[in-house]
Amino acid sequence: MSVYLSLVKKLHKTTVSQALRVLKNTFGFDAFRPIQESVIEGLIAGEDQFVLMPTGGGKSLCYQVPALVRDGLAIIVSPLISLMQDQVNALCANGVKAAFYNSALTEREAKQTLAQLHHNELDLLYIAPERLMTPAFLERLQDVPISLIAIDEAHCVSSWGHDFRPEYLTLGALRQERIFQNVPMIALTATADQQTRADIVKRLHLQKATHHIASFNRPNIRYTVLEKQKPLNQILAFLKTHTGECGIVYCLSRKRVEEVAKKLQQQGFSALPYHAGMSTKDRQQTQDAFSKDEVEIIVATIAFGMGIDKPNVRFVIHYDLPKHLEGYYQETGRAGRDGLPAEALLLYGLQDIALIKSLIENSENQEQKRIESHKLNCMIAFAEAQTCRRRVLLNYFSESMQKDCGNCDVCLNPPETYDASHDAQIALSCVYRLGQRFGAHYVIEVLRGAETERIKQLHHNTLSTYGLGKHLTQEAWYSLFRQLIHRGLLNQDIANYSVLTLTDLARPVLRGEETLILAKPRMKAPSVKKTKEKRAAITDYDKDLFEKLRALRKSLATEAGVPPFVIFGDVTLIEMAAKLPRTKEEFLEISGVGLKKLESFGEAFLEVIQTS
Repeated sequence: MSVYLSLVKKLHKTTVSQALRVLKNTFGFDAFRPIQESVIEGLIAGEDQFVLMPTGGGKSLCYQVPALVRDGLAIIVSPLISLMQDQVNALCANGVKAAFYNSALTEREAKQTLAQLHHNELDLLYIAPERLMTPAFLERLQDVPISLIAIDEAHCVSSWGHDFRPEYLTLGALRQERIFQNVPMIALTATADQQTRADIVKRLHLQKATHHIASFNRPNIRYTVLEKQKPLNQILAFLKTHTGECGIVYCLSRKRVEEVAKKLQQQGFSALPYHAGMSTKDRQQTQDAFSKDEVEIIVATIAFGMGIDKPNVRFVIHYDLPKHLEGYYQETGRAGRDGLPAEALLLYGLQDIALIKSLIENSENQEQKRIESHKLNCMIAFAEAQTCRRRVLLNYFSESMQKDCGNCDVCLNPPETYDASHDAQIALSCVYRLGQRFGAHYVIEVLRGAETERIKQLHHNTLSTYGLGKHLTQEAWYSLFRQLIHRGLLNQDIANYSVLTLTDLARPVLRGEETLILAKPRMKAPSVKKTKEKRAAITDYDKDLFEKLRALRKSLATEAGVPPFVIFGDVTLIEMAAKLPRTKEEFLEISGVGLKKLESFGEAFLEVIQTS
């Protein structure tokens, strides 16, 4: 047994050292982030993996590193051409043999990629699911050694997910193909609730997959919600505090996108529209301009942004209420991917709710309609929250936060509070006496003594809690129930008609052993003043040198025809401007500098640093 354990430890050490060597030499990082190492180790060992990690958390490295350690070709399934192009550009800049195979290629380029495939000249191949799952392409792979399969944006496979794509369902058949039966598979997503997670594993037939759930918390993003009043003026006021920064403004309709983009242009902002009604060529040009820092603001429908790798997006504005928290989380997550301070502003109006509800009602699928209605209600609860918004957001993804975040509008400008212990006891007791079998709407009807036929038929008008809540309005009770859910005292079961059930945290409140202080409902979210302290630089660095390095990066990127972040990210440039490396050895110690980038760009950047 001791010999076996010794062998296992030796193999583990070898695997980790190989992965670390690739991480440093290829990608320029000294250590893995939390979770990455265990995911990579398992995948290298040939085990299926399920990874839920927030945008900017380092999901790509979870399969890119194993792809360079394991023998053979790694197949990366991705839903968007723009995502494939960004990933391949970044990999090639690091000296990795990577390519994509999609409709954006010319006939000549496609043949060249297929030739590389058949001559085993690629480490990673990015491909869309509908192209991978054709009999012709699967036949091409019969004689190609496959190292692993990565399914990116894996929530697209689930009808519970916020971005369901039917073509992703075909990926479940991969396990039936002989060549893939013993190939490790990794499914990755940034946004999936518990129901969606289970659905992904089931539909992709992941075999005894290890689940890796990273924290959803993005502490560098400040969340702010404002009641929508003259929204264009609100946006303009916000943008004036973000001069020269890159950001995205999301709107619900194409018409609104065009209106807002035109208004911003008239006010002198560098802005372009983006929506599905534009030609493919125009959309691609807009996206390229944004990626290459040639335009600062994109006004878009949700058609824009999935998989965008641009790390220096400093803000995301939602002109309209998103349909669900998964979408909101993913869209706001496009800000601050580099870890530097970023802001997410949501304008919330009751008319948004009416519009989204009408869209939901147009669906003929009753089950889908029920799911989307529940998700909308959760989005509304977030917008109306009187408690720390980050706690509300994380709770939705089944993550508990013990302290308020201190970096949202509610924390920075707290609402008025009151001792809600008695009201909470009444509410929790009513949920219990109703057998934990009903949703919030019905519980509130019982609490307020409604005389409906359903209540009479079920004899719930005889309960001791019937009518005990007449002293509060329906809106006040909804606010209280939302806060009880956000604080983890109640669970809301999405898979069972949003039924409320008590948690262990409810017991001390029910017994009167714990005082519960909640926020009084308010109709208008306060405007949050921007505090310089929260947006202070992460480290002390030479600002003038940083701008010179940015200019050099832009020049090199233009010459190479790639986005500037493919050369180096802002965080890497800041570290250069702070540490002032003078030799190639010192330059290699900068985070984000690998051997290939040292060879390609080291002399140019060192010259600027040394002459400044």
